[in-house]
Amino acid sequence: MIVLNQEEIIRFYKIEDAIKDVRETLIAKIEGKVQSPHRTVLEFPENSASSLYMPSSDLESKVAAVKVVTIFPENPSKGLPTTQGIIVLTSTENGEHLSVMNASYLTRLRTGAMTGLATDALAKEDASVLTVVGTGGMAFEQVIGVLAVRDINKIYLFNRTKEKALLFSEKLKNDGVNISIELATDVNHAISKADIVCCATKSNTPVFNGDYLKPGTHVNGVGSYLPHMQEVDHTTITRSSKIVVDDLQGAKDEAGELIDADQRGVWSFDDVYGELDSLVSGQIEGRENEEEITFFKSVGASFYDLAVAKGVYEKAKSNQLGLNIEV
Repeated sequence: MIVLNQEEIIRFYKIEDAIKDVRETLIAKIEGKVQSPHRTVLEFPENSASSLYMPSSDLESKVAAVKVVTIFPENPSKGLPTTQGIIVLTSTENGEHLSVMNASYLTRLRTGAMTGLATDALAKEDASVLTVVGTGGMAFEQVIGVLAVRDINKIYLFNRTKEKALLFSEKLKNDGVNISIELATDVNHAISKADIVCCATKSNTPVFNGDYLKPGTHVNGVGSYLPHMQEVDHTTITRSSKIVVDDLQGAKDEAGELIDADQRGVWSFDDVYGELDSLVSGQIEGRENEEEITFFKSVGASFYDLAVAKGVYEKAKSNQLGLNIEV
Protein backbone atom coordinates (compact mmCIF):
# COMPACT_ATOMS: atom_id res chain seq x y z
CA MET A 1 0.00 0.00 0.00
CA ILE A 2 1.24 3.45 -0.90
CA VAL A 3 0.72 6.10 1.79
CA LEU A 4 0.85 9.71 0.64
CA ASN A 5 0.75 12.79 2.84
CA GLN A 6 -0.46 16.20 1.78
CA GLU A 7 2.95 17.81 1.35
CA GLU A 8 4.08 15.13 -1.07
CA ILE A 9 0.89 15.24 -3.12
CA ILE A 10 1.14 19.03 -3.41
CA ARG A 11 4.65 18.67 -4.85
CA PHE A 12 3.70 16.45 -7.79
CA TYR A 13 -0.05 16.81 -8.42
CA LYS A 14 -1.25 20.17 -9.77
CA ILE A 15 -4.42 21.84 -11.05
CA GLU A 16 -3.65 20.84 -14.66
CA ASP A 17 -3.48 17.18 -13.56
CA ALA A 18 -6.75 17.48 -11.69
CA ILE A 19 -8.60 19.14 -14.58
CA LYS A 20 -7.45 16.37 -16.95
CA ASP A 21 -8.37 13.57 -14.54
CA VAL A 22 -11.76 15.03 -13.60
CA ARG A 23 -12.61 15.55 -17.28
CA GLU A 24 -11.74 11.91 -18.07
CA THR A 25 -13.80 10.58 -15.17
CA LEU A 26 -16.81 12.70 -16.12
CA ILE A 27 -16.70 11.27 -19.64
CA ALA A 28 -16.42 7.75 -18.17
CA LYS A 29 -19.46 8.52 -16.02
CA ILE A 30 -21.46 9.58 -19.09
CA GLU A 31 -20.47 6.23 -20.65
CA GLY A 32 -21.88 4.34 -17.64
CA LYS A 33 -18.49 3.26 -16.29
CA VAL A 34 -18.69 4.97 -12.88
CA GLN A 35 -20.70 3.98 -9.80
CA SER A 36 -21.37 6.72 -7.25
CA PRO A 37 -23.78 6.05 -4.39
CA HIS A 38 -24.93 9.19 -2.61
CA ARG A 39 -22.74 10.26 0.27
CA THR A 40 -23.60 9.98 3.95
CA VAL A 41 -23.35 13.13 6.06
CA LEU A 42 -23.14 13.12 9.85
CA GLU A 43 -23.69 16.50 11.49
CA PHE A 44 -22.32 17.68 14.84
CA PRO A 45 -24.32 20.86 15.63
CA GLU A 46 -22.46 21.60 18.85
CA ASN A 47 -19.39 22.32 16.73
CA SER A 48 -21.22 23.50 13.58
CA ALA A 49 -19.35 20.60 12.01
CA SER A 50 -19.92 17.58 9.81
CA SER A 51 -18.31 14.37 8.61
CA LEU A 52 -18.87 13.09 5.05
CA TYR A 53 -18.47 9.51 3.78
CA MET A 54 -18.23 9.27 0.00
CA PRO A 55 -17.84 5.96 -1.94
CA SER A 56 -17.42 5.46 -5.70
CA SER A 57 -15.90 3.08 -8.25
CA ASP A 58 -14.59 3.08 -11.81
CA LEU A 59 -15.76 -0.06 -13.59
CA GLU A 60 -13.23 0.32 -16.40
CA SER A 61 -10.14 1.07 -14.31
CA LYS A 62 -11.32 -1.47 -11.71
CA VAL A 63 -10.69 0.70 -8.69
CA ALA A 64 -12.94 2.00 -5.93
CA ALA A 65 -12.45 4.89 -3.55
CA VAL A 66 -14.00 6.07 -0.34
CA LYS A 67 -13.30 9.49 1.08
CA VAL A 68 -13.86 10.42 4.68
CA VAL A 69 -13.73 14.18 5.17
CA THR A 70 -14.48 16.28 8.23
CA ILE A 71 -15.40 19.96 8.14
CA PHE A 72 -14.96 21.81 11.44
CA PRO A 73 -15.30 25.59 10.83
CA GLU A 74 -14.11 26.48 14.34
CA ASN A 75 -10.80 24.64 13.91
CA PRO A 76 -8.63 27.59 12.77
CA SER A 77 -9.03 29.16 16.22
CA LYS A 78 -7.50 25.95 17.62
CA GLY A 79 -4.64 25.91 15.14
CA LEU A 80 -6.21 23.09 13.12
CA PRO A 81 -7.39 23.04 9.49
CA THR A 82 -11.09 23.44 8.76
CA THR A 83 -11.16 20.48 6.40
CA GLN A 84 -9.39 17.17 7.05
CA GLY A 85 -9.77 13.96 5.11
CA ILE A 86 -8.37 10.74 3.75
CA ILE A 87 -9.08 8.66 0.65
CA VAL A 88 -8.68 4.88 0.52
CA LEU A 89 -8.18 3.50 -3.00
CA THR A 90 -8.98 -0.20 -3.54
CA SER A 91 -8.62 -2.67 -6.40
CA THR A 92 -11.98 -4.13 -7.47
CA GLU A 93 -10.16 -7.04 -9.12
CA ASN A 94 -8.77 -8.58 -5.94
CA GLY A 95 -9.83 -6.31 -3.07
CA GLU A 96 -6.30 -5.09 -2.38
CA HIS A 97 -6.13 -1.69 -0.73
CA LEU A 98 -3.78 0.19 -3.03
CA SER A 99 -3.32 3.50 -1.31
CA VAL A 100 -4.26 5.76 1.57
CA MET A 101 -3.80 9.44 0.86
CA ASN A 102 -4.49 12.74 2.52
CA ALA A 103 -7.64 14.22 0.99
CA SER A 104 -7.71 17.78 2.30
CA TYR A 105 -5.68 19.30 -0.54
CA LEU A 106 -7.29 16.94 -3.07
CA THR A 107 -10.78 17.99 -1.97
CA ARG A 108 -9.87 21.60 -2.60
CA LEU A 109 -8.04 20.81 -5.81
CA ARG A 110 -10.77 18.67 -7.38
CA THR A 111 -13.28 21.41 -6.55
CA GLY A 112 -10.98 23.92 -8.24
CA ALA A 113 -10.79 21.60 -11.25
CA MET A 114 -14.59 21.37 -11.38
CA THR A 115 -14.80 25.16 -11.27
CA GLY A 116 -12.17 25.35 -14.00
CA LEU A 117 -14.13 23.01 -16.27
CA ALA A 118 -17.43 24.81 -15.62
CA THR A 119 -15.82 28.21 -16.12
CA ASP A 120 -14.19 27.11 -19.35
CA ALA A 121 -17.58 26.15 -20.78
CA LEU A 122 -19.74 28.91 -19.29
CA ALA A 123 -17.63 32.07 -18.88
CA LYS A 124 -17.02 34.49 -21.74
CA GLU A 125 -13.88 33.75 -23.73
CA ASP A 126 -12.51 37.23 -22.99
CA ALA A 127 -13.41 37.21 -19.27
CA SER A 128 -10.63 39.10 -17.50
CA VAL A 129 -11.93 40.17 -14.07
CA LEU A 130 -12.46 37.69 -11.22
CA THR A 131 -14.21 38.52 -7.96
CA VAL A 132 -13.66 36.12 -5.07
CA VAL A 133 -16.10 36.21 -2.15
CA GLY A 134 -14.71 34.36 0.83
CA THR A 135 -10.97 33.78 1.21
CA GLY A 136 -11.02 30.72 3.45
CA GLY A 137 -9.75 27.21 2.90
CA MET A 138 -11.49 26.45 -0.40
CA ALA A 139 -10.81 29.74 -2.16
CA PHE A 140 -7.19 29.35 -3.30
CA GLU A 141 -7.87 26.39 -5.58
CA GLN A 142 -10.92 28.20 -6.94
CA VAL A 143 -8.67 30.98 -8.13
CA ILE A 144 -6.07 28.70 -9.71
CA GLY A 145 -8.87 26.70 -11.36
CA VAL A 146 -10.13 29.86 -13.05
CA LEU A 147 -6.61 31.02 -13.93
CA ALA A 148 -6.02 27.68 -15.67
CA VAL A 149 -8.77 28.38 -18.20
CA ARG A 150 -9.05 32.18 -18.53
CA ASP A 151 -6.59 35.06 -18.95
CA ILE A 152 -7.46 37.04 -15.83
CA ASN A 153 -5.79 40.41 -15.33
CA LYS A 154 -7.67 41.70 -12.25
CA ILE A 155 -8.81 39.99 -9.05
CA TYR A 156 -11.07 41.50 -6.41
CA LEU A 157 -11.02 39.80 -2.99
CA PHE A 158 -13.79 40.24 -0.46
CA ASN A 159 -13.86 38.70 2.99
CA ARG A 160 -15.73 39.79 6.09
CA THR A 161 -12.38 39.85 7.89
CA LYS A 162 -10.14 42.10 5.81
CA GLU A 163 -6.97 40.69 7.36
CA LYS A 164 -7.79 37.25 5.92
CA ALA A 165 -8.23 38.77 2.48
CA LEU A 166 -4.82 40.43 2.82
CA LEU A 167 -3.18 37.14 3.80
CA PHE A 168 -4.90 35.45 0.88
CA SER A 169 -3.58 38.10 -1.48
CA GLU A 170 -0.06 37.49 -0.21
CA LYS A 171 -0.51 33.74 -0.64
CA LEU A 172 -1.49 34.23 -4.28
CA LYS A 173 1.50 36.46 -4.92
CA ASN A 174 3.86 34.04 -3.18
CA ASP A 175 2.53 31.29 -5.43
CA GLY A 176 3.51 33.30 -8.49
CA VAL A 177 0.16 34.93 -9.34
CA ASN A 178 1.40 38.15 -10.95
CA ILE A 179 -1.98 39.86 -11.39
CA SER A 180 -3.46 43.08 -10.06
CA ILE A 181 -5.23 42.19 -6.80
CA GLU A 182 -7.54 44.59 -4.96
CA LEU A 183 -9.08 44.10 -1.52
CA ALA A 184 -12.72 45.07 -1.82
CA THR A 185 -14.57 46.80 1.00
CA ASP A 186 -17.96 46.69 -0.74
CA VAL A 187 -18.91 43.22 -1.97
CA ASN A 188 -21.56 44.44 -4.39
CA HIS A 189 -19.17 46.91 -6.00
CA ALA A 190 -16.72 44.06 -6.55
CA ILE A 191 -19.52 41.90 -7.97
CA SER A 192 -20.47 44.67 -10.43
CA LYS A 193 -16.94 44.64 -11.86
CA ALA A 194 -16.70 40.88 -12.34
CA ASP A 195 -16.78 38.72 -15.44
CA ILE A 196 -16.42 35.68 -13.18
CA VAL A 197 -17.48 35.33 -9.54
CA CYS A 198 -16.27 32.61 -7.18
CA CYS A 199 -18.08 32.18 -3.87
CA ALA A 200 -16.42 29.94 -1.31
CA THR A 201 -18.15 30.64 2.00
CA LYS A 202 -20.14 28.64 4.50
CA SER A 203 -22.70 31.41 4.84
CA ASN A 204 -26.29 30.72 5.85
CA THR A 205 -27.45 33.88 4.05
CA PRO A 206 -26.66 35.23 0.56
CA VAL A 207 -23.31 37.00 0.39
CA PHE A 208 -24.08 39.44 -2.44
CA ASN A 209 -27.01 41.04 -4.25
CA GLY A 210 -27.62 39.41 -7.62
CA ASP A 211 -28.91 42.69 -9.06
CA TYR A 212 -25.26 43.83 -9.26
CA LEU A 213 -24.26 41.06 -11.66
CA LYS A 214 -23.62 42.54 -15.09
CA PRO A 215 -24.86 40.69 -18.20
CA GLY A 216 -22.46 37.97 -19.28
CA THR A 217 -21.18 37.13 -15.79
CA HIS A 218 -20.46 33.54 -14.78
CA VAL A 219 -20.87 32.60 -11.09
CA ASN A 220 -19.33 29.62 -9.29
CA GLY A 221 -20.81 28.66 -5.91
CA VAL A 222 -18.81 26.01 -4.06
CA GLY A 223 -18.84 26.95 -0.37
CA SER A 224 -22.34 26.09 0.85
CA TYR A 225 -22.93 22.35 0.99
CA LEU A 226 -25.80 21.84 3.47
CA PRO A 227 -29.54 22.58 3.11
CA HIS A 228 -29.50 25.51 5.56
CA MET A 229 -26.59 27.26 3.83
CA GLN A 230 -27.11 29.92 1.16
CA GLU A 231 -24.31 31.81 -0.59
CA VAL A 232 -26.35 32.97 -3.56
CA ASP A 233 -29.67 34.84 -3.53
CA HIS A 234 -32.89 34.24 -5.47
CA THR A 235 -32.05 37.10 -7.82
CA THR A 236 -28.86 35.40 -9.01
CA ILE A 237 -30.74 32.14 -9.50
CA THR A 238 -33.62 33.66 -11.45
CA ARG A 239 -31.31 35.84 -13.56
CA SER A 240 -29.22 32.83 -14.59
CA SER A 241 -30.19 31.42 -17.97
CA LYS A 242 -28.11 28.30 -17.37
CA ILE A 243 -27.68 26.65 -13.98
CA VAL A 244 -25.30 23.69 -14.06
CA VAL A 245 -24.74 21.45 -11.01
CA ASP A 246 -21.97 19.00 -10.26
CA ASP A 247 -24.46 16.30 -9.26
CA LEU A 248 -28.24 16.75 -9.48
CA GLN A 249 -29.23 14.45 -6.62
CA GLY A 250 -26.60 16.01 -4.39
CA ALA A 251 -27.86 19.48 -5.29
CA LYS A 252 -31.44 18.51 -4.47
CA ASP A 253 -30.33 17.26 -1.06
CA GLU A 254 -27.66 19.78 -0.12
CA ALA A 255 -27.56 22.96 -2.25
CA GLY A 256 -29.29 25.27 0.21
CA GLU A 257 -29.81 28.25 -2.11
CA LEU A 258 -31.41 26.06 -4.78
CA ILE A 259 -33.49 24.15 -2.24
CA ASP A 260 -34.80 27.41 -0.76
CA ALA A 261 -35.64 28.87 -4.18
CA ASP A 262 -37.44 25.66 -5.15
CA GLN A 263 -39.42 25.47 -1.90
CA ARG A 264 -40.46 29.11 -2.15
CA GLY A 265 -41.67 28.65 -5.71
CA VAL A 266 -39.37 31.23 -7.30
CA TRP A 267 -37.46 28.58 -9.22
CA SER A 268 -37.61 24.82 -9.76
CA PHE A 269 -35.09 22.00 -9.94
CA ASP A 270 -36.76 21.22 -13.26
CA ASP A 271 -34.99 24.37 -14.49
CA VAL A 272 -31.50 22.94 -13.92
CA TYR A 273 -29.79 23.14 -17.31
CA GLY A 274 -27.68 20.04 -16.72
CA GLU A 275 -24.89 18.37 -14.81
CA LEU A 276 -21.18 19.03 -15.25
CA ASP A 277 -20.56 15.69 -16.97
CA SER A 278 -23.06 16.58 -19.70
CA LEU A 279 -21.39 19.97 -20.13
CA VAL A 280 -17.86 18.55 -20.30
CA SER A 281 -18.84 15.78 -22.72
CA GLY A 282 -20.64 18.19 -25.05
CA GLN A 283 -24.09 16.71 -24.53
CA ILE A 284 -25.28 20.19 -23.63
CA GLU A 285 -24.00 23.52 -24.93
CA GLY A 286 -21.98 25.93 -22.84
CA ARG A 287 -22.28 29.70 -23.16
CA GLU A 288 -24.27 30.67 -26.25
CA ASN A 289 -24.15 34.48 -26.14
CA GLU A 290 -22.37 37.39 -24.47
CA GLU A 291 -25.33 38.49 -22.36
CA GLU A 292 -26.45 35.42 -20.45
CA ILE A 293 -25.66 35.02 -16.76
CA THR A 294 -24.59 31.49 -15.85
CA PHE A 295 -24.26 29.71 -12.51
CA PHE A 296 -22.33 26.58 -11.55
CA LYS A 297 -23.30 25.07 -8.20
CA SER A 298 -21.14 22.44 -6.52
CA VAL A 299 -21.78 20.48 -3.35
CA GLY A 300 -19.30 17.71 -4.12
CA ALA A 301 -19.72 14.08 -5.15
CA SER A 302 -17.65 10.95 -4.66
CA PHE A 303 -16.67 10.41 -8.28
CA TYR A 304 -14.76 13.69 -8.33
CA ASP A 305 -12.61 12.40 -5.47
CA LEU A 306 -12.19 9.10 -7.30
CA ALA A 307 -10.88 11.02 -10.31
CA VAL A 308 -8.06 12.72 -8.47
CA ALA A 309 -7.27 9.74 -6.23
CA LYS A 310 -6.73 7.58 -9.33
CA GLY A 311 -4.53 10.26 -10.86
CA VAL A 312 -2.43 10.67 -7.74
CA TYR A 313 -1.97 6.92 -7.30
CA GLU A 314 -0.95 6.36 -10.92
CA LYS A 315 1.54 9.22 -10.81
CA ALA A 316 2.95 8.12 -7.46
CA LYS A 317 3.30 4.51 -8.58
CA SER A 318 5.00 5.36 -11.87
CA ASN A 319 7.46 7.71 -10.15
CA GLN A 320 7.99 5.54 -7.05
CA LEU A 321 6.67 8.20 -4.70
CA GLY A 322 5.08 7.81 -1.29
CA LEU A 323 5.71 5.36 1.54
CA ASN A 324 5.14 1.67 0.82
CA ILE A 325 3.86 -0.22 3.87
CA GLU A 326 2.31 -3.57 4.74
CA VAL A 327 -1.07 -3.32 6.49
